[in-house]
Amino acid sequence: MNLSKISLNRLEGIEPVLIDILLDGIKTSPYDFGIPKFGGLRTEEDQIKMYAIGRTTELHRSPVTWTLNSYHKTGKAFDLFAYVDGKASWDLKYLEPIAKHLQKVAMDLYCVELQWGQELWGKDGAHFQIN
Repeated sequence: MNLSKISLNRLEGIEPVLIDILLDGIKTSPYDFGIPKFGGLRTEEDQIKMYAIGRTTELHRSPVTWTLNSYHKTGKAFDLFAYVDGKASWDLKYLEPIAKHLQKVAMDLYCVELQWGQELWGKDGAHFQIN
């Protein structure tokens, strides 16, 4: 498996080591994955718009992001989705094995601690970051 050109473009501006982790990790990942729109570097304006989703009266869905102060704004974070049966999935039964795999790749190949949102906050299974 390889990251699609669309996913690679969505990673523009994030820390090179994160891109390397993703490129190496997808080769042996238990599930295919991709990067959603706004899954990489975000501007302040992007972060504000995403934070508003789920918190405004005209949108009735769960929040997309949990904070205005995000590692996405510094290039030290990315989000991903599992690609299952031709569709994007944010189901933890797919995201957790991908997360564990990417954390292992990060540590074994790059000596980097990759933090996973689900472990950090008990939510946001699509989110990964480095300090």
